[in-house]
Amino acid sequence: MDFIDVSLLKTAVEPKQYPDTTVPEIAFVGRSNVGKSSLINCLTNRSKLARTSSTPGKTATINFYSIAGDSYRLVDLPGYGYAKVSKAEQEKWAEMINSYLSDRYNLVGVIQLVDARHAPSKHDVMMSDWIRHYNFPQIVVATKLDKLKKSQIDKNMQIIYDELGMDDDSVLIPFSAEKRTGREDVAELIEELISRA
Repeated sequence: MDFIDVSLLKTAVEPKQYPDTTVPEIAFVGRSNVGKSSLINCLTNRSKLARTSSTPGKTATINFYSIAGDSYRLVDLPGYGYAKVSKAEQEKWAEMINSYLSDRYNLVGVIQLVDARHAPSKHDVMMSDWIRHYNFPQIVVATKLDKLKKSQIDKNMQIIYDELGMDDDSVLIPFSAEKRTGREDVAELIEELISRA
C-alpha cells in the first residue's frame, strides 16, 4: 500500500471537533511512549509527520491524518496508563479515547500497540478486551523489536499472545520503526481493513 498525499488533517479533544464521518478511519491505541507516532511516521515514510517525544504522555489530543486525498485516515489516540500525570488528566484522556472508540461509526479497525520488551500491562489487557467486545479484529503490533536480543523474541511474543488472550483469528506483528521490520505487514493489514469498509 502506498501512503501518498499524507497530512495532519485535524487535532481534536472532543467529538464536535472531529472531521466528517464519510471517510474510513483506522485508530492506533497503546500506552504512552509505546511508539504510535514512530509507527505512523514509518508507515507514511515521513520522519516528522507525527511528533515523537521522549516524554511519555505528550500526546493529549486525537490526531487525524489524511491519506491519499482523504480517501482514508489514520487516527493517533492519546497514550494511556501514564502514571505521572494527575488522576484527573488520566481520566480526561480515558474519556477521550472511550468516546472516540465507542461512538465513531466510520471506525473500521483498531490497531493496538504494545512494547515487545515487556508483558502487557493491565491497561493493555483492558484495551484488548474492549477491542474484542466491540467486534473489531484483534490486531496487535509489538513495537521496539530492535531492543530485544534474537533469543528473546519468540518468548516475548508468546507472553504477549497469551496475556492478551489472542487466538487463531488474532494478528500479532513484531515491529521496529528503526529497522522497519514489520512495516509491510502492517501496511497490508491496513489495506485489507480499508478494502472491507
